Amino acid sequence: METLNKISLTEQTRKGACLAFFSAYQDMDTARMIQLATPDATVHFQPMGEDGKGSFWEFGKGVWQLIMDCFPDVDNTVDSLTAEDNTVTAHVTIFGTQKQDFMGITNKGLKFNSDHVFVFRFDEADRITHLDINWDHASFCRQLGA
Repeated sequence: METLNKISLTEQTRKGACLAFFSAYQDMDTARMIQLATPDATVHFQPMGEDGKGSFWEFGKGVWQLIMDCFPDVDNTVDSLTAEDNTVTAHVTIFGTQKQDFMGITNKGLKFNSDHVFVFRFDEADRITHLDINWDHASFCRQLGA
């Protein structure tokens, strides 16, 4: 029974870390977002291929800051969290209005609403060690008039 309680508590702690990440995202606080991860954590924005891989603390922070700068009303809704072993999968809707050119997409003042899948991996101390992020990039581009 104690093992089950520890597993349940660990899952809840990790889900809580994910919710803290998305809360910081809503607050546009990249410092809080990255502090949930180990210093050597990595991130992969999958639709960007190899160019979408890098350090969580530097590359990830830079991408999230660019999103916040280009979509100043960016927001998210966490639709579900599923925990298994050291992994939490979050299904999240992200939405906002473009106010600046973004990664080759000219600003037309259009809105996007995009389902994303975030797969967080954690260490034994319940800190993020890796994050995979996936979304329908073609749909995202279409919504922004690209």
